Amino acid sequence: MEGYAPGEQPRDRRYIKLNTNENPYPPSPKVLAAIQAAVTDDLRLYPDPGAHELRKKAAEVYAVPAEQIIAGNGSDDLLAMLFRACVETGATRQVAYAVPTYSLYDTLAVIQDSKPCTVPFPADFGLPVRELLALQTRLTIICSPNSPSGTVIPLAVIEEFARAAPGLVVVDEAYVDFARETALSLLAACPNIFVLRTFSKSFSLAGMRIGLGFGSLDVVGELNKVRDSYNLDRLSLVAARAALDDVAWMKANVAKVVAARDELLAELGKLGLSVLPSESNFVFARTPSGDAAGLYQALRDRGILVRYFATPALRGGIRISVGTPQENGALLAALRDIAAGR
Repeated sequence: MEGYAPGEQPRDRRYIKLNTNENPYPPSPKVLAAIQAAVTDDLRLYPDPGAHELRKKAAEVYAVPAEQIIAGNGSDDLLAMLFRACVETGATRQVAYAVPTYSLYDTLAVIQDSKPCTVPFPADFGLPVRELLALQTRLTIICSPNSPSGTVIPLAVIEEFARAAPGLVVVDEAYVDFARETALSLLAACPNIFVLRTFSKSFSLAGMRIGLGFGSLDVVGELNKVRDSYNLDRLSLVAARAALDDVAWMKANVAKVVAARDELLAELGKLGLSVLPSESNFVFARTPSGDAAGLYQALRDRGILVRYFATPALRGGIRISVGTPQENGALLAALRDIAAGR
């Protein structure tokens, strides 16, 4: 098998990194203070295997009972649990999702020795409801906002799909804090919905690896059976708890990113790039040539990293993480130089 290939993490800090959707702004000072205070002799002890304090705080913030919340080593860890619990080795029609989307789903299916059922997104990246329902799979994943397109699936469509789906419907909301609505509001009406969140994007904690899953008591109970015993370390638990104590800091950073995103979308359009509407902290821009490999390399040569996917559905564009105004300005200046042949 081929393993999942993360975005490039260069050792040379001179690059402007707009390739892995990291938040350009720092985490709350409360988080840094809490981590420093937790660096004690207690590090010799195992962390709380049930993440009780984190889940209790998350219950307050998200208005979901703590018993319906599970914590993971990033939302990727929670995705791995879902595949372990739902996808039988060697069986068919186990998992489905629309493509192109987060390619880790493909890797997790292969690890379970299962071939995923995929359906192409239409040009507007709306959810192909009828085609996905026809597959009758045990597990369906809806990434919203979707990566790498940045587009969202309306809640009414997700609810319609979940009510008709035969199995578990996972709504991967890694980027939802940059969007207008969340599927958490559907949990009571649709017990087969399971929502994923991460602290990597909006909370600026990609380096700590923290995720949360929200679902029914039954689903959370089953996932706990296949969860690693101590899947979050002591410092991650402390960082996540402190981050939820300062949601206002996160929202202020999100507002800055959203404003910069909307400005970036407009400027890229002026440069002749075709941009999809985004409700995430990145944008996907297509080139007129239909192959963005050259543009990706030209930007890299100028010290700017963006994400290029060498697949038929995505090779025509680049995914650009929203940076600070200065970083976005450097990107746009480089694109103007490339367009002018300089």
